Amino acid sequence: MDPLSLLVPRARPSLPLPLRAAAPAISSARAAAPAPRRWRQRARLSSPVSAVAAEAPSAPSPFGGEEKEKEKEEGQFEWLDQWYPLAPVCDLDPGAPHGKTVLGLRVVAWYDRAVDEWRVFDDACPHRLAPLSEGRIDDKGRLQCVYHGWCFDGRGSCQFIPQAPALGPPVHKNSKACVASYPSVVQNNILWFYPRADEEHQDILQRKRPPFIPEIDDPSFVTVYGVRDLPYGYDVLVENLMDPAHVPYAHKGLMGKLRKKEDPGRVEFDVEGGGPVKMKIEEANIAGFLSEQDNSGYFRYVAPCTFYGSPLPKEEKGEEKKKPPPQFMLVFMCVPVSPGKSRVIWAFPRNVGVWLDKVIPRWYYHIGQNAILDSDIYLLHIEERNFAAAGVENWQKAVYVPTSSDNMVIAFRNWFRKHCKSQVGWAAPTIGQLPETPTKDKLMERYWSHVAQCRSCSAALKTMKALEVALQVASVAVVGFLAVAKGTLVTSVVQRAAVVSLAVLCFAASRWLASFIEKNFYFQDYVHAYK
Repeated sequence: MDPLSLLVPRARPSLPLPLRAAAPAISSARAAAPAPRRWRQRARLSSPVSAVAAEAPSAPSPFGGEEKEKEKEEGQFEWLDQWYPLAPVCDLDPGAPHGKTVLGLRVVAWYDRAVDEWRVFDDACPHRLAPLSEGRIDDKGRLQCVYHGWCFDGRGSCQFIPQAPALGPPVHKNSKACVASYPSVVQNNILWFYPRADEEHQDILQRKRPPFIPEIDDPSFVTVYGVRDLPYGYDVLVENLMDPAHVPYAHKGLMGKLRKKEDPGRVEFDVEGGGPVKMKIEEANIAGFLSEQDNSGYFRYVAPCTFYGSPLPKEEKGEEKKKPPPQFMLVFMCVPVSPGKSRVIWAFPRNVGVWLDKVIPRWYYHIGQNAILDSDIYLLHIEERNFAAAGVENWQKAVYVPTSSDNMVIAFRNWFRKHCKSQVGWAAPTIGQLPETPTKDKLMERYWSHVAQCRSCSAALKTMKALEVALQVASVAVVGFLAVAKGTLVTSVVQRAAVVSLAVLCFAASRWLASFIEKNFYFQDYVHAYK
């Protein structure tokens, strides 16, 4: 899965600024509510559940010969001491709460008008544990639970209990009436949160920030954002993004013809244009690694969520710099949701073809990007179950990765094995068993996995449905007009033919639009055998 579905400019980008470069001023939401009940914070690392097993790879490790020595020195990865992305801000409606699941933890994001900041709470009302994500923002700008009307401010403190007598004891001030509030921040136009609600972690931004991508905030760049929930686990998502060799095969017919790679001595070529991919793994440690690809760009993995880079060749040394070189970047945030489920948030910043964003709506980009995601969903869903069947300890025997095109996959699996014991550190108790495989129309559905979460696609769908109805009404109205006006206003054969043609045209357009809506906003199968 490689979302290069849109005309990628053939340009020569330079490497980005260091990831940890000083970030610009960003808004934060650090709660200071009375501590809620300990079980509700769910901030301790529960017994980890295997996402997918991984052992040492069968190909030589890209980490080098001192891997075992380094493994002894480096500790285990702290899953709860990380920032996790929730959604692009452009897809969050400030007038409503939004429920998300991350690391098995159910949270709700909502906009606090009192301080103009996004907040992230536990998605359970302390009264009877109803989901706050199904609630509303009341007329005072507070988060209201719609089950019994309890209201909470931006710190998680309960401000109003309708059932409590006004002259009675102030039961709303009890710490048990508070909601766990997590540190949150908007950076690179994406809402992030930190999955620990304890008081000691409310100043986490002073110690660490989410990964920062300078190009996204660069005013000379435009960025297309998107989000999609996927029916396979976090580790399968990450390794698939790190696998460039599958692109011409798994996404055949979606990405145009790829340039044939140079391979001296090769006598057999396939129509897809696949070939060797040379890459070198550098800077590998508990924080991630860098992959330099021979004459074809770079990619960096920043554990656990961020994977970014450019597939285009780097700028040659000594090349005259009269103006900033054209760049096109791919930025992915890979979110572990629960065993067998993940979420990808993407941001594609570029400083070429900037004017296109003024004429092409975001939902139009998403049509191609979702088609690419659909084309390997079933492959990865089944692959994950085959990995699980092989067992945690048998990944090395189950796979065969002899070529350099798998180096990033090997590097990630080594990181996952060394620092995570091939397990995601879930923040809440989870069921270790993978979900059952549904039918393909449910596995590859787009509405709940993307459209309902995307404001651009939701608005486009609403408009298209209204247009579909209008076309159907118009076709019936034209036929009715013909029946009434026959012999009066419509007298000639030519006039009658024109009116009938208009009715047929309106009806045909409504049917075409209905098919377009179904394929691009609900479900479209991808059959590899016929591509």
